[in-house]
Amino acid sequence: MREWLPESHPVWLVIEAVALLDTRAFHARRKTGGAGAAGYDPDMLVTLLIWAYANQVTSSRRIERLCGQDVAFRVICGGNLPDHATIARFRGDFAAAVPALFAEVLGLCARLGMGKVGVVALDGTKVAASASKAANRTEEGLARLAREAGAAHAAADADDDALFGRGGRGDDDPGDPSTRAERVAAALASIVAEREAREAGERARAEEHVRAAEAGAPVRGRPPAGAEVELARRQVAREEAAAQARRDARAAGASRRGGPPPARPQEPGKVKRAQARLERALAAQAAREAARKAAADAGQAARRNVTDPGSRLMPVRGGGFIQGYNAQNVVSSDGLIIATRLTQDTTDTAWYQPMTSDAIAAAAAMAAAAGRQDTGIGQVLADAGYLSKDNLTCDGPDRLIATGKHRDLEKAARDHDDGTSGDAEGEDAIAAMAARLATPDGITAYRQRGHIAETPHGNIKHNLRFRQLSVRGLRKASAEWQFAATVHNLHTAITSGHLTRQALQALAT
Repeated sequence: MREWLPESHPVWLVIEAVALLDTRAFHARRKTGGAGAAGYDPDMLVTLLIWAYANQVTSSRRIERLCGQDVAFRVICGGNLPDHATIARFRGDFAAAVPALFAEVLGLCARLGMGKVGVVALDGTKVAASASKAANRTEEGLARLAREAGAAHAAADADDDALFGRGGRGDDDPGDPSTRAERVAAALASIVAEREAREAGERARAEEHVRAAEAGAPVRGRPPAGAEVELARRQVAREEAAAQARRDARAAGASRRGGPPPARPQEPGKVKRAQARLERALAAQAAREAARKAAADAGQAARRNVTDPGSRLMPVRGGGFIQGYNAQNVVSSDGLIIATRLTQDTTDTAWYQPMTSDAIAAAAAMAAAAGRQDTGIGQVLADAGYLSKDNLTCDGPDRLIATGKHRDLEKAARDHDDGTSGDAEGEDAIAAMAARLATPDGITAYRQRGHIAETPHGNIKHNLRFRQLSVRGLRKASAEWQFAATVHNLHTAITSGHLTRQALQALAT
């Protein structure tokens, strides 16, 4: 088929690159034997999807159409054209195999001389899910849908029993009616689990605060909401017990002297103050409950999507929300995504340490694949979304994490009287990082972050036009995003001139 396309056409590079990869993870999922038509070669389907995603095509029906119309697609298929159902089924089932493909492509890029990890950048980007914002429901709404689905299924079962007899079934059932019900159940279970976990965490923090206070080593700061009332109650009980003990002592003294018992005095000031504190704590608790109810009534309660229960409402730059996921990527200075995860968190802070650990492991694997000594990651650059004392002080490579907008940091550095950062010794971690970012070296180093971190996002969303996931559920969506990152890495290797026919031939020998 080489007469169909010139030797310089990039499709040949993709075909030959996939031939060098270990794709056993895809072959392991291939069904062989039994009745039916012969299966399609997994290597061909992998190559087909890589080429399709690299050319802005993610629809399985459009891929099927191009397999019959476009020469490059026909060359990949070799005349054995898959239909859209085969393509969609393969993509829906490849979640377990994509991580191995991602690692294989990183290893190939490393063998081609790519993967510079002296400086890497971590950044997040929001990716739209295959779901509408209008499909979000509150816990109450999901519970109502679940009850309605249960009633509908019970009615359908009763109709079937009347028509086919108890235990019988109709073979002309047009489809599985539980699909939507299962999504509703998954969404409801997710929102209930999140609420219960949050409430359990609040109770645990409150109990820990109360135990510490009872042990005579109270935790500094305002107590958690659940602990405030309990601590106030215990304080009232202690002060009343102390006041009663003093009254009993005075009564016992009067009895020994033979005089009348003393009249009950006014409540001591300590008891009154403790009771006032309890009243304030109860009022604050009632106000919090009222605010929570008002937020729920105003539509601000936690929600889940009945189309894709794994997705979340994500705030985006410029205001507004999308229904989607938050992708976390660590990028090498030569543009490779070396570590990636698709998360459900609307913020980035919690992902600095997991992503850094993934990047360290990826850098070691790339060095091993290329047969070079692993020098490790030199420095991690991250924006202010990752700023926390834990992220600044945890183990790992050197890091620069912004403490504000970069332009504001540079302006503060220019406006500094003596042009120095001052003595950061004795300052807390955030102040020390702000001081470091104000130095000429800090400014120069951090200026690389935008180019390194955001170029892959621009390539995937603008050049590859991958702005929305095609599959649903966190596991499958994560696999598709990782596949898109794999396509980006191959695309970068080709466009940078590292992945060439000569380089592939050298690797194959």
